[in-house]
Amino acid sequence: MRSLSGIKPTGDLHLGNYFAAMKQHIELQDECEGFYFIANYHSLTTVKDADYLRQLTLNVALDYLAMGLDPARACLFRQSDVPEVTELSWILGCVTGKGLMDRATTYKDHVAKGIVPNMGVYCYPLLMAADILIYRSNIVPVGKDQVQHIEFTQDMAGYFNQTYREVFTRPEARLNETPVVPGIDGQKMSKSYGNFIELFGDPKAVRKKIMAIKTDSTPVEEPKNPETCNVFALLKLMATPEETAAWAQRYRAGGMGYGEAKKRLAELYEERFGPRREARARWAARPDDVEDILRTGARKARAVAQAVMADVRAACGIVTAPSL
Repeated sequence: MRSLSGIKPTGDLHLGNYFAAMKQHIELQDECEGFYFIANYHSLTTVKDADYLRQLTLNVALDYLAMGLDPARACLFRQSDVPEVTELSWILGCVTGKGLMDRATTYKDHVAKGIVPNMGVYCYPLLMAADILIYRSNIVPVGKDQVQHIEFTQDMAGYFNQTYREVFTRPEARLNETPVVPGIDGQKMSKSYGNFIELFGDPKAVRKKIMAIKTDSTPVEEPKNPETCNVFALLKLMATPEETAAWAQRYRAGGMGYGEAKKRLAELYEERFGPRREARARWAARPDDVEDILRTGARKARAVAQAVMADVRAACGIVTAPSL
């Protein structure tokens, strides 16, 4: 069983990235073979600064390693170290209709917001499908808002298999039980909205953000609904089930201000990510070791990708010289 996922380096990773994706990736390394890539090709749709992209790419590797990804049990690599993925993206484009691309959520969101999308945004689902199919991935751990990408990938695999012959494995989404992680303004936590809490932010700066989380104006003495509270939504991601239940009871009983829950959330954040911040600093001091991990992962991933592409080329009649 092979699990495949990627994280796009477009800014500092945050709690939304961790609870919606990274946490699941790290847990899965005990259950199946994990292939996890840093999606730097995908970042080109928005990041236009070369030095910044190089740093962001390294940052994602550091974050994964600091949070417990074991390179002996999971394959961590850069998307760009497997150039075959862009070749497959083109071939998938040759069997996929424009109508499917028109229905892509990311493209439609750009249009709805009046943003003129570049062709990278429009063709994003093609490259994402290639990322998944080229490693014969069985499962793709995603949140509910990412299911469309897996459905598109299934469609494209079918288009190719029907046009030529059976080459691709049908991937299945593995849904994360974590709901949408709210940002400090109540919207989905996102780098795009600037409402995020970093994984490894400065403790004082993070505490300030947590204390600024948007809440309603229910008086201290009145009962409160934990299910509609942004603070509680984040707190229950980090507290034990027993503590979460106790906080829910306090909310409903009244006599508690949101500030108390925010202070506890700040403590839970530091308990979980403080030690990892130190681990990240140790990895950052060993850039050559990090590069070795990424290259080793790339060699393993590319060996799989090259075998798949040999089957793809044979199926559709693309001839390449053995070596040039």
